[in-house]
Amino acid sequence: MCLALPARVVARLDADRAQIDLGGVRKVVSLALVPEAQVGDYVVVHVGHAIGLIDAGEAERTLALFAEMEPRRA
Repeated sequence: MCLALPARVVARLDADRAQIDLGGVRKVVSLALVPEAQVGDYVVVHVGHAIGLIDAGEAERTLALFAEMEPRRA
């Protein structure tokens, strides 16, 4: 099973890398497959590589669904 998650680009580091934010977790990923991605865009990330752009509304709906699946803490 493969899992790709939407994440927001928060900084371009160079031509092929960016820092992304996914629910408060920041990570550096490759932008080699989506060099057009800009700060503020949402990208779909799979194993350290942005593999496509995603509409902000769709990304937020997807992240909200993931948040609903998190176990509730008492």
